[in-house]
Amino acid sequence: MSSASSFGGRGSSNVGSSSSAKKKFVIKPYRSAPQVDRASALETWSNLRRAIEEIYNQDASLLSFEELYRSAYNLVLHKHGEVLYTGVQSCVESHLTGVGETVSKSPDASVMKNVSAAWEDHDLKMTMVRDSICMYMDRTYVKQQKKKPIHEVGLQAFREKIWERKDIRGRVERVLLGEVAREREGELVEKDIIRSVLVMLIKIGGEGEGGVYERDFEKMFLEGTKEFYRRESQEYLTKNSAPDYVRKAEERLLHERNRIANYLHLTTGPKLMGIVENELITTHARALVEMDNSGVVTMLENDKVTELMNMYNLFKLVPSTVDILRDAVCDHVKRKGKQLVQDQERVKDPVKFVRGVLEMRDRYDQVVEKAFDGEKKAGKKVKEAFEHFINADSRSANYLAVYVDELMRSGLKGCGEQEADERLDKAVTIFRYLQDKDVFESFYKTSLAKRLLGGKSVSDECEKSMVAKLKAECGYQYTSKLEGMFNDMRISKDTMKGYKDEVRGGKSTGEVEGDGVEIDVDVLTTGYWPSQGDPQCHLPEPVTNAIGKFEQYYLKTHSGRKLAWQTSLGTAEIKACFEGRRHELIVSTYQMCILALFDGRGEKPLALAEIKQISGIPDNELRRHLISLCTPKHKILKKASKGKAISDDDSFTVNSGFTSKLKRVKVPLVSMKETAKGSGGGGGGNGGVPKAVEEDRRHLLEAAIVRIMKARKTLKHNDLIAEVSRQLTARFVPDPQSVKKRIESLIEREYLERSQDDRKVYSYLA
Repeated sequence: MSSASSFGGRGSSNVGSSSSAKKKFVIKPYRSAPQVDRASALETWSNLRRAIEEIYNQDASLLSFEELYRSAYNLVLHKHGEVLYTGVQSCVESHLTGVGETVSKSPDASVMKNVSAAWEDHDLKMTMVRDSICMYMDRTYVKQQKKKPIHEVGLQAFREKIWERKDIRGRVERVLLGEVAREREGELVEKDIIRSVLVMLIKIGGEGEGGVYERDFEKMFLEGTKEFYRRESQEYLTKNSAPDYVRKAEERLLHERNRIANYLHLTTGPKLMGIVENELITTHARALVEMDNSGVVTMLENDKVTELMNMYNLFKLVPSTVDILRDAVCDHVKRKGKQLVQDQERVKDPVKFVRGVLEMRDRYDQVVEKAFDGEKKAGKKVKEAFEHFINADSRSANYLAVYVDELMRSGLKGCGEQEADERLDKAVTIFRYLQDKDVFESFYKTSLAKRLLGGKSVSDECEKSMVAKLKAECGYQYTSKLEGMFNDMRISKDTMKGYKDEVRGGKSTGEVEGDGVEIDVDVLTTGYWPSQGDPQCHLPEPVTNAIGKFEQYYLKTHSGRKLAWQTSLGTAEIKACFEGRRHELIVSTYQMCILALFDGRGEKPLALAEIKQISGIPDNELRRHLISLCTPKHKILKKASKGKAISDDDSFTVNSGFTSKLKRVKVPLVSMKETAKGSGGGGGGNGGVPKAVEEDRRHLLEAAIVRIMKARKTLKHNDLIAEVSRQLTARFVPDPQSVKKRIESLIEREYLERSQDDRKVYSYLA
């Protein structure tokens, strides 16, 4: 028990000691500030009113803005915000009413300046009142009661008491628009005042954003602007040239941009520039382009690229007007191209024609690059113009082939690699304009064959480069035959080397030398080279023996092949003696056969019919080659009749008196047009598509139709024609009528059939 009692005594003592040591915290209720009654509130507002009047009277230096803020704070805090709000509103309206009376008495010359001053003063004083007195009220009372902030109340009061007075608004509007008009006439105006008034109109607002500004200024300003530029542009256009008008328009546009930057609201900028651009550019674009003696045609004719560039830069502000400018350049190029074609009709010089086209292209490429800033749309328009006049004449493909032939024969002589490549690139550019690329291929293949077989090319590298460029443009199929021709020439060299090595090392060496004939043969693959169709003539016996030996060698090394000799393509070198004068004559194979008939005959004549019978040369070619041997410069033969033409009963004798300063004499062939039955300039002289090309087109059309129908199975007529045109456009542009004929042909041969339900739908027959 004593132990428990002792424990209890200690416990009681400890508890008492802890309670005396702790501090007691008492939370007392909030003691509210004394309430402000209405009389006190009105007295406080009276003091605030006097302070506001002192602010308006610019006598606020002795005011304590801290005390003013606290007084307004207490009014709002004690539920007297309405007293403060209505009081400030009444005070501001009363003051502005007096200001309005004063401003209304201003003369017109100073009314805008006085309105501007009144606005700036009001804006400053309202900011002071808001920040020093009404800030707490705006944050609390105004939001709770959903009223306008006090600064907006001031803006509304300014609008109603000053701006909307009939004796102020109308006068300021007239003066404001008059100042803009004076500035457009070149006079100096007070831009700061104009800017101040316009800022005022924007800030005092009204219904809708910028309502007062738009209603009382912008609408009338834009209408006046439209009328001003409509009148001025018409007057200026009738009295000045196109370049002068462009300069004036650029000057006016710059002034209007400066006006926007100086005092107009940003929202007015697009509207203003739209009106000015419409009146200065859109309305008169076509008249400017077509203006006599100073329009686009005159600029192009006189190389006034800078003036054209200025017009383009002006029109670029209204994109739709640039089309008028592009079309004008396109039409001009078409007219110049048509004139070039007409000149070609008179001159009949294909090389000159293509050079003229290249000069035009270089010129108008520069126009596009400088005047149109290299714009792709303008370049496309110029390209379309070139395509138009080039393809208007079906002979253009032939002309280009003749031009390239001239380049390869002599035009590139002495040119460096880069220069030669550039000239070939220009030729390929004209090639891109051609629609009938297959016609060009036909003529080009013929001229290439003559160059390769005659060794007339300036450079094999240039020839291969041209073929590579054509391949890049049209693909492998387009140049496969051309590449095959080069391959044949390479193989032929190897074949001749092997043949000559065998002849020199074999038993037949003495025999060949005894014949006195050495041949050089080019073996051509039939499908690659242009078909001549001329029958083989009767060769002299020594030549026949020589080609027999070669044929024996060739067929031994290439079994299963057949050789057909193209005697119309070969050349020969003949050693001739004229009364002791020795010459080496370089002639064609046909000329060799003709001259061989006169060997050992002396002065005995040979009749035309006899020569034809013995030689087997076709009549046209025989007459052509005989005329070539009878020309005054190379008169190896003499004909009995007078004049250039050969009559059917003519006869020929050797001109033993022939002489030349040269030991090696090349006898050139006269052109076909100089013969009695000449065709006037080589395949397609009638301006049409060569028959061989027409035949190839028929095959290509049928192949394309079958290929498409095999893939699609069923197709509508128009869709089939469109797809065929798309696939063949790299070679030529198919005529829809031609495609239709090929479809009919395929239907007859049961490759296709018409649908029973719709006659305009075709089905493929497997």
